Amino acid sequence: MKNSNTAVHIAARDALEARIGLRLAARLSEGAEQMDADISERLRFAREKALERARAVRAAESRPAIAVGASGAAVLGGGGWWIKLGSLLPLLALAAGLFLIQYMHSEAQIETAAEIDAELLADDLPPAAYNDAGFVEFLKSPRD
Repeated sequence: MKNSNTAVHIAARDALEARIGLRLAARLSEGAEQMDADISERLRFAREKALERARAVRAAESRPAIAVGASGAAVLGGGGWWIKLGSLLPLLALAAGLFLIQYMHSEAQIETAAEIDAELLADDLPPAAYNDAGFVEFLKSPRD
């Protein structure tokens, strides 16, 4: 419903602009008949320049909001596949970095667990002794 109201509003605005433009053109045409040839020629030239600018504005509005710069930066809606690939490279680098961090963290945990297991197996105490409640007190007591 909102889109149809917006479309009606835009159509009404365009129609109003067209009527104002026609009235303005008619008024200017009335006054142009009474002018010298030199002035009318300058006005014709100015009118052509204004039409060129209007065409340029319309062409610019139809292009994407952000275009390709000389360095290829700030591309939003255009460009070739290499620009799209270039915008994906930071994302791929981030994903690879996160994967590497996770891998290093897992390796560190595995290495720590392996060291603890090696010390437990090489120790004189049986592994069941570590579950004993009195073992914590044994560890707290000073050793000779």
